[in-house]
Amino acid sequence: MSLVLQQLQLWLGEQPLFAPISAEVEPGQIFSLMGPSGCGKSSLLAAVIGDLPAAFRLQGDVRWAGESLLAVPMQHRRIGLLHQESLLFPHWSVAGNLGFALPAKLNKAERKLAIEQGLIKAGLQGFADRDISSLSGGQKARISLLRTLFSQPRALLLDEPFSKLDAELRASFRQFVFDLIAEQQIATILVTHDVQDCPSAPLRMG
Repeated sequence: MSLVLQQLQLWLGEQPLFAPISAEVEPGQIFSLMGPSGCGKSSLLAAVIGDLPAAFRLQGDVRWAGESLLAVPMQHRRIGLLHQESLLFPHWSVAGNLGFALPAKLNKAERKLAIEQGLIKAGLQGFADRDISSLSGGQKARISLLRTLFSQPRALLLDEPFSKLDAELRASFRQFVFDLIAEQQIATILVTHDVQDCPSAPLRMG
């Protein structure tokens, strides 16, 4: 099933932020949007996830499996969002942060196993009881991605998630993200101001 942007355009007052955007994002595909700060990249993601501030006006449609999402509340759209900031709960352990996103139907043993397997995949085996404050920037980024994926999104939005990382860490984390997207076959929209973050030719905004 595909995530579709259908002539999507945002207005702030009488001013359009960008030209209408249309795209059909297939499972496992990453649709890249690139542009300078202030061109409307993050606002577009807010429109897709259902959290657009009232000051903006939306034209066009956001569709999943042929159905419009515009009337669907944000919590029911099942679209994950990964920010450039980790936004982890500082008073919880790594396991607490990851467990927060897991489906409530899982029992204690299933939750523990899911967390352990996720940490192994992220190269963070044995980190379950670690405090968030003890983690490096790259480790926090990987935990944030795992937590987003644990919520079982059917689509994923990436809001410049690599911009706070140094060059070496940025490259390795970017590959880790792209590999998981391909493995889990998640339709993904990436916004960035750096062409090196784009796995394919981006659509340029602004």
